[in-house]
Order: sequence, then C-alpha cells, then structure tokens
Amino acid sequence: MNKQLLGALSMDLKRVALDLHNGSPATALIFSDEAMKRIRELDNQKLPKQIKIVIEQVKQMFTIRDSERKAEYALMYSTIVQNYALSKLV
Repeated sequence: MNKQLLGALSMDLKRVALDLHNGSPATALIFSDEAMKRIRELDNQKLPKQIKIVIEQVKQMFTIRDSERKAEYALMYSTIVQNYALSKLV
C-alpha cells in the first residue's frame, strides 16, 4: 500500500514540475491538489522517519511562489520519493 501511495505521489510531483516548467500553472495546481491528497493518505500510514521528513518538506514546497523554483523542488522530491518507493525500505 505504501509503495503505491509513494509512487502516485512521485508521479503527481513530476507532473507538477513539468506543468510549471511548461507554463501550465492551472494543470500544475490540479496535480498539486492530487499530491496533497496522497500526502493526507500517507499521514495515516506508518512510515520511517526519513520519508516523513521528506513529505514535510514537500508540504513546505507548495508554499513557494516562484514557479521555476517550485518546479525544480517538485522534480527533486519526485525523484527522492520514487527512489524511496522502489527501495526495500517501504
């Protein structure tokens, strides 16, 4: 279950990054909302401390106003979450 949620979060963050980079803030907002839904679902799961810290940083990322900077962070966190989901730690 956690792997699926983390994988979905990773894809949502990647879509946020791509849409912001391509100048589609409305679509990025839709995927931001989806990412926050995944985060709320993960809040109810037992997760190791290190991924909880990353998820908290993702929440803070959504407060950034600069689109390019937010896109860079979204891509970075997407990769971190994806790598974590694919590891044997979940």
